[in-house]
Amino acid sequence: MTTELSIGTVRETDRPAHLEATRLNRHTFWCGQSGSGKTYALGVLLEQVLLHTALPIIVLDPNADFVRMSEVRPDAPAEDAATLATRDIRVLSVTPSPAQELLQVRFLDLPGRSRTAILQLDPVLDAEDFHTALEIEADLRGGLDQPLLPYLRSSDDPGRHRIAMRLQNLGVADWQLWAWGGRDVTDVVDERPDATVLDLAGFPTSAEMQAAALAVLDHLWAHRLERVGRLVVIDEAHNLCPPDPSTPLQRALVERIIQIAAEGRKYGIWLLLSTQRPSKIHVNVLSQCDNLALMKTASPRDLGELRELFGYAPEELVSAAPAFGKGQALFAGGFSAEPQLVQMGSRLTEEGGGDVAIPIR
Repeated sequence: MTTELSIGTVRETDRPAHLEATRLNRHTFWCGQSGSGKTYALGVLLEQVLLHTALPIIVLDPNADFVRMSEVRPDAPAEDAATLATRDIRVLSVTPSPAQELLQVRFLDLPGRSRTAILQLDPVLDAEDFHTALEIEADLRGGLDQPLLPYLRSSDDPGRHRIAMRLQNLGVADWQLWAWGGRDVTDVVDERPDATVLDLAGFPTSAEMQAAALAVLDHLWAHRLERVGRLVVIDEAHNLCPPDPSTPLQRALVERIIQIAAEGRKYGIWLLLSTQRPSKIHVNVLSQCDNLALMKTASPRDLGELRELFGYAPEELVSAAPAFGKGQALFAGGFSAEPQLVQMGSRLTEEGGGDVAIPIR
């Protein structure tokens, strides 16, 4: 049994490059500009986690880049392929294929803070409608045998008519996300598969994507005292954790991620955030990351921010990032025995995304 995860070779040598699996119990920042091979490289690491640890992975996947993690490539080594075939990898989507599950959330299972953020209701500024919404939720817990909007409009209560109008104006009642009394994404999370991939790309609105992510993070936080270690991967993290959230729902989501970044480590909720630029992520989350994976980054401003935030990464190696080739990365922090420049290895499973090719006549 090894705690070393093989991720490629040390640059300009044939020496294997490793990361320490036991040090994934820290938050990780994974950064690289478009075309650097960032998503492919992240897949290499996640495959190694699946092969060599029992750490459950939850992937919040806004671009559907990891939806084929259960599909082993035909050129994968036979032993690794056989091992990966035994792993329980679930993919949830709003428009699932036969091999996937439906990604839905029970609205009434969300914390009140999250429900009111979705409805954009303030308990003070919208006190009357806020109270009416609470009454409606109490009624709905007994079940509903008709569509929600007609149910609200059939009432003689003007407050219920206002809530119906709010739901219609926001489009919330028509979201494909809602399970109502059906199976919820958190039911899958509680079954602790080896990997749970949430395909967020299929949602027609960013609000639905944010609400799905918030449901999972709220659930993990509510059950934090169980101290079940989990690696929560937020790919293209700028979609879910921007530095300047602008809506009540976005603010609720960012506040939850900040809370997990600040306090989640001791409860076994470990974040891995992947994005193109550090300036796209809230600084209160970045400042909590003890592991750094840096791929090609040419912006002087970004490099300056990285040097300031991640002082444990040697300045001369960070400064070399503009010259990195595709698939080359600097690893520094707790999960790397020493800072190392790495040429990433090959994927074992299929990529979900990838560049669109130019058609040639």
